[in-house]
Amino acid sequence: MTRKRVAVLDYGSGNLRSAVRAVERAGAEVELTSDARVAAEADGLLVPGVGAFESCMRGLEEVDGVRIIERRLIAGQPVMGICVGMQILFSEGIEHGVRTKGCGEWPGVIERLQAPIVPHMGWNTVEPGEGSRMFAGLEDERFYFVHSYGLRDWVLSQPPAFPEPQVTWTEYGGERFVSAVEHGPLWATQFHPEKSGDAGRLLLQNWLATL
Repeated sequence: MTRKRVAVLDYGSGNLRSAVRAVERAGAEVELTSDARVAAEADGLLVPGVGAFESCMRGLEEVDGVRIIERRLIAGQPVMGICVGMQILFSEGIEHGVRTKGCGEWPGVIERLQAPIVPHMGWNTVEPGEGSRMFAGLEDERFYFVHSYGLRDWVLSQPPAFPEPQVTWTEYGGERFVSAVEHGPLWATQFHPEKSGDAGRLLLQNWLATL
C-alpha cells in the first residue's frame, strides 16, 4: 500500500526534526518544506509550533502559511496543528499584554494559564469526546505537555464550516483547558505527540488513517 505523503510546514518554529521523525515512525512519507506547492499537494499538512504566539505568527506569515492552511481547509485537505501550531489556529493570542491576531479558523483567545505552577510540563491525561477518531484506542493514555498558555474557554459563535467540532479537555492546577480539537479536516493538539511515545505514535497513525 502506498504510504501517505505529509508535509511538515517549516516556518522557523517547532521541533521540526522531531515532528518529521515522529510522522515517519507513524508510517508516512514526510517532507519538511515552506513551499506552498509542496504543502498543497501533500496528503496531509502538519503545522508544529514552539515558543511565543507572536513570533510563530510572524514566521507563519513570512512563508504565506496562513493562506496555505486556509486553502487546504477550503479544499477539505487535512491539516494538523501541534502545540503553538494549535494555538495560532484561534482568533488571537495574548502574551505579556500583547495581542496578536491568529489564523482565525476557530474563535477564541489564547491566554496564560491560571494554574499555581506554570508552565504545565509533563505527562497528563485527556478527556476526549465520545466517538473521537483522534483518540480511538487511546482513551486512557497520557500525553506530554509543555506550555504556559492555552484556550481556557471554548465558544463556537458561528455555524461551523464542517461537522460539529469534537473538543478534548485536560485539567491542570485546578483549571481546564482545551487540549485537542477535531473539526472535519482540521485537527490540533496542545500536547506534543512527537514526545508522547507509543501513545503519540498511535495518535498520529489515527490522523494518517484520515488522509
